[in-house]
Amino acid sequence: NLTWGGVDLIRRTATVFKSKNGERRTIPLSHTLVQALQARGRRVDSELVFTSAAGTPLDAPNLRRSFRLALKHGQVSDFRFHDLRHTCATRMVQAGVDLYKVQRILGHKSPMMTQRYAHHYPESLRDGVAIFDAGRAFSTNLAQAAIRPEQVSLTC
Repeated sequence: NLTWGGVDLIRRTATVFKSKNGERRTIPLSHTLVQALQARGRRVDSELVFTSAAGTPLDAPNLRRSFRLALKHGQVSDFRFHDLRHTCATRMVQAGVDLYKVQRILGHKSPMMTQRYAHHYPESLRDGVAIFDAGRAFSTNLAQAAIRPEQVSLTC
């Protein structure tokens, strides 16, 4: 459970003192999230950032119940809480965030795990090949050597 003692709104970070793998880690907070936390404010009766409406720790059953209610209100089906991590990773990669940063933000030990989380869709890969449509000039050793296509053998 995240406590206010682990949140630094000035530096825009949150420290999880005991993560899923038992390690401490600090993650950056977006400006939007900092604003939401400031607007939410601290409860006088709890050091926890997130609590149930009654002020009790937001344990797994409480979280599942709240999440199901949010899905119902949003008319979203076939979506699990853990899918939020996959969506987060995918959106970051699609926005151009490199895999190393995504790995660090999500707290993955290996890049392979991050690659499992970050899904590409055919449409999202188009920008990877769009550079060839822009009439862009590429400077390469082959181009500089003025080698004609008929001079290149494609056999191995």
